Amino acid sequence: MHPREQTIFALSSGRPPSAIAMVRVSGPQALAALASLAGKVPPPRMATRALLRDGARQPIDDSVVLWFPGPASATGEDVAEFHVHGGRAVLAALFAALAAFDDVRAAEPGEFTRRAFENGKLDLTEAEGLDDLIHADTDRQRRQALRQLKGLLGDKVRDWRAEIIDASALIEAGIDFADEGDVPAELTAPALLKIKDLLAEIKEVLAAQGRSERLREGLVVAIAGLPNVGKSTLMNYLARREVAIVSPHAGTTRDIIEVQLDLDGYPVTVIDTAGIRETDDPVEQEGVRRARARAAEADLVLWLADAQREKILAEGAAPVWLVRNKIDLNAGPAGGAKLALGPNPDRGQGCAVEFRISASRGDGMPELISALVRFAQDHLGANDSGLIGRERHRKLLQETAAALQRSIEVIEVGAELTAEELRVAVHSLGQVLGRVNPEDILDVIFREFCIGK
Repeated sequence: MHPREQTIFALSSGRPPSAIAMVRVSGPQALAALASLAGKVPPPRMATRALLRDGARQPIDDSVVLWFPGPASATGEDVAEFHVHGGRAVLAALFAALAAFDDVRAAEPGEFTRRAFENGKLDLTEAEGLDDLIHADTDRQRRQALRQLKGLLGDKVRDWRAEIIDASALIEAGIDFADEGDVPAELTAPALLKIKDLLAEIKEVLAAQGRSERLREGLVVAIAGLPNVGKSTLMNYLARREVAIVSPHAGTTRDIIEVQLDLDGYPVTVIDTAGIRETDDPVEQEGVRRARARAAEADLVLWLADAQREKILAEGAAPVWLVRNKIDLNAGPAGGAKLALGPNPDRGQGCAVEFRISASRGDGMPELISALVRFAQDHLGANDSGLIGRERHRKLLQETAAALQRSIEVIEVGAELTAEELRVAVHSLGQVLGRVNPEDILDVIFREFCIGK
């Protein structure tokens, strides 16, 4: 039997132990498994209490079961759910009982969602939205993923695809009636108008994108500087817990330490790097090398320094904020305002922004955090209007726009060429929805899901 014709099961709730665990079964054997284990089949979509027994009629657990006949189910197949107590022994017994049935096996990662996709319950953008929703760390990520799951992009793509097909039908009709005098021109003109309007709309969406993709990945902020300037103390303050070792000895941080933060709903990864200095210690040299490389890849670099003037040694295209730490040990007030320092000869680009703080005492930290939130708003977007959440979506829409542009340009050469370019555009939009995707692309996407989804 083909794997997709087999019945699958998996834990679809949190990792045990837990108060309640939900085990989902999907496929042609779901009904038989439910009837055998529960001793009955409840009415569809009605929660029913049942004592589960294995094949030897030994009790497994007192549970709640539900029955969802296909195609009116999450996967489009027959689905049974077992809500049991979330102990490891209970789940192990239930899994063993399910695996004892013929053609019933444990699910692979993403297999439930893939079956829903293949049975027309979800398009690929909605499936990706579900994956993003599962992995959302902040409220803004959750809202963006939920919009995709509800079909925000998929519905728009379906509308665009239908408009292109309509325009293509007009072009094809013009080709068919090429011998009828003015008929081709009468059909081609409205088709070109439709194509131009659609192209302008897609270009507008593409021009506004980038931030939604970045919101999914989050902002990366690197804390860099010379040794013993308080980088780890600042990291611990931002994380509100001790994630980095704080020591008065230079070179304590040898490797890169990362922590995930939620700043006003924006996902921010803060990186504490090794102190950048010349050293003979090979381990510390590697830490410095990694620190330079990670800072160069960051979206923002916080260059920590003490009260004295020093060079900013960070490299890369990211903006750099100069953060003067330990103001509790040096004269000078905390910095509430950002100060432009002018061109930075040490970086050869842009200008720095300065803050004065005490990471150990908290002076100036509210101003620095507020500035980080504003930077995240500017970098990731302050609203939730973005349509494109993944690089895959953006590239396919760019291909669609390019095909539409070519369809307009070649109309004078021949309507047949325009019709062919419109077919390319329709194909690209179909790939966004996943209806014409090669099998290997689908495998890559669904492998990213967790087991039970």
